[in-house]
Amino acid sequence: MLISALVLSTAVQAFADEGSSQQPSIPLNEETLAAFLDEFFASEVAKQLHVGAAVTVVKDGEVILSRGYGYADAEAGEPVDPAQTVFRVASVSKTFTALAIMQLVEQGKIDLDADILTYLPDLELVNPFDTPVTVANLLTHQSGLNVRDPFATDMHTDTELYVSIEDYVRQHLPPVVREPGTAYMYDNFGYLLLGLIVQHVSGMPYEDYIQEHVFNPLGMDSSGYLLQGELLERLVTGYDAAFQPLEPYVYTPTIMPHGGMLSTAEDMGKFMLAYLNGGVLESERILSEESVKEMNIYRSKIHPVLPNTTYGFEAAVQLPLAGSSDAVIIKAGDLPGNSSMLLFIPEQNVGVFLTYNMMSVLRDQFYPQFISTFFPQYAAPVEWAGAEPQSAEQLAKLAGYYRDLRLNVLISKVDVAGDGSLMISDAFLGPRVLTQVDDYLFADQLANRYTAFTIDEATGRAYMKEPYLNPFGYAQQGVAPAGFADVGLDNVYAPYIYAMQSLGFYDNDGASLFGPEEAVTRAELVYWLLAISGLTDIQLTGEELAFSDIEGHPLAAYIQFAHDQLGMVKGDGTGRFHPDRLATRQEAAAMIWNVYQLQYPADVFTGVELAGETDVWAVDAVKMMAILGLYGPELTMTETGAVDFHSKQPLTRQEAAALYHQLMLQPVDLIVAQLMQQQQAAAADMPAVETAE
Repeated sequence: MLISALVLSTAVQAFADEGSSQQPSIPLNEETLAAFLDEFFASEVAKQLHVGAAVTVVKDGEVILSRGYGYADAEAGEPVDPAQTVFRVASVSKTFTALAIMQLVEQGKIDLDADILTYLPDLELVNPFDTPVTVANLLTHQSGLNVRDPFATDMHTDTELYVSIEDYVRQHLPPVVREPGTAYMYDNFGYLLLGLIVQHVSGMPYEDYIQEHVFNPLGMDSSGYLLQGELLERLVTGYDAAFQPLEPYVYTPTIMPHGGMLSTAEDMGKFMLAYLNGGVLESERILSEESVKEMNIYRSKIHPVLPNTTYGFEAAVQLPLAGSSDAVIIKAGDLPGNSSMLLFIPEQNVGVFLTYNMMSVLRDQFYPQFISTFFPQYAAPVEWAGAEPQSAEQLAKLAGYYRDLRLNVLISKVDVAGDGSLMISDAFLGPRVLTQVDDYLFADQLANRYTAFTIDEATGRAYMKEPYLNPFGYAQQGVAPAGFADVGLDNVYAPYIYAMQSLGFYDNDGASLFGPEEAVTRAELVYWLLAISGLTDIQLTGEELAFSDIEGHPLAAYIQFAHDQLGMVKGDGTGRFHPDRLATRQEAAAMIWNVYQLQYPADVFTGVELAGETDVWAVDAVKMMAILGLYGPELTMTETGAVDFHSKQPLTRQEAAALYHQLMLQPVDLIVAQLMQQQQAAAADMPAVETAE
């Protein structure tokens, strides 16, 4: 997420700097497009984000260009062929699932406003709200279902294993946790349910239905859902971020309506031609013209310049001061070793399909450059007439902590500034100013993009859509913290403790006791460090225990995970962990350093002078904690500027709350980057050292 956010913000900032003034458009034709693509893929930025890519562009009923770049298999020197190279199109599959639903709507077999239980009567769906989940809610990612993305264990290499959609849904169906229709959260499971509806209503396996009603009529002979036979033989080699090839893999369920489609750029060109031609290609109709129009309409918007979703599509990334044009619809997709983007501008009769064999933000580099070159009108900054400033009372309703609905590790803090603006901060990009431009719409001063809010009338809590961390969904404002009976507002740790309570980490019961000065155990510390990282449902899988003294311990699974997957804990060297021993502050620092040292060299933190007692094995860790600000009010400094971390003292619950808060919100990567730049600058200014000959 950090790499994506930084690369994307850099790209958009560059676009803001270079393309903010309206440029005349260049006609889109074969010659101009070829020149654009050749230049784009030859750029140093693009080279770092793909090994091979394929692009097909259609306009006015014709394929104007279909071209491959780079390698389908770099080691073998096999170039990408847009007609032959098969890619995983990932979540672009959702567009085809939505299309299947619309076909069945045309036949009168599905009502978009009907409760999904009408078509899945055996589904044991937990929904505490009076509002049912409708088919349209699933299509627009507004179901209210709790997030249930694919598990790490769903990805495997056993091509013989078959898990049906029904069995997977039965085992993993999430409950409804928000009133359906009130919030936008990109929802893979929702589209899995739509695939199941297609099966039940049509009476055909999902993959057979798509084959018979979409692929066959359009002549998409290189598309499918089962990774076997010719599709497997022609599958592109996927690469990780280090340009290392990935072993071919499959997922459960075996057929994935939400992300399992395989296709070529040439086949996707046939689909684009049919879609832009009102659902027909060479007399073969897959959808009515009216249904195509229905799929183009945005059904969910947090603000007019920030639309969310249509039936089967979503908004493109924001462009500086322009937002996301509702004249453009896209569907993006990502899986390990593959990323894709399907783009339509219906009023221009233009379609673009881009796919490449690395999961990266290449498409977010491509989109603003393509739009600014050929259709700059969609990148034109919005001219605001001058919104009525929102009152201090209205702004105060937006203040607080926000947690992303889908990626709950993404935490933001919003404060009201004295000048009527807002200040937002997170661990990825740090603090930046939000200036109001319209009702509940603010311009982010970091790169001139928009952040919007809306108030949920039922709960009084706000939802926020921001442009950096996860633009495909909302973050939800935390609850008003009730506090604890033994933590008064005058407690210097109260802001940290109440923040954890607001975000749902601590029970929100004002009558309960927190025990602020009680020390935490080593096992508790491991659990909370994982919990604030979004890892809260960890189970032992039967492997040999890392430590002899955690067997039967209620937090053994977390300790085992921290040891095996993160290298966070090391034990005492004799095979024991001592889970119930009180954790010292330097032990907490060491656990965090064990993870961070994989990213940061120790010499970045050498400029810190320590006071007090710290064991030798914890010195680097404690220096890191001090310079990154991973502490609370307990840290003290001597008159000479040395830092006393109180390393050997037990870590109390209130100190731990401050630590967790800082870990979630301190922009540590930016701090380290600044430190490294300062050190490099200092080294460059040092005079050369003369040596004797």
